[in-house]
Amino acid sequence: MMNKMAMAALGLGAAYLMRNKNARDKLMKQVESLTGSFTAKNASQNNS
Repeated sequence: MMNKMAMAALGLGAAYLMRNKNARDKLMKQVESLTGSFTAKNASQNNS
């Protein structure tokens, strides 16, 4: 039951992002800033 709802939400979100370039760009910026902060943290931990 929960799995079907999660897949439906994912499908709707994907359809929304495919149609809405503005939302897609905003999401990509958020993902880039997140991955950037993760890699920066990992690099600083590895050096110490």
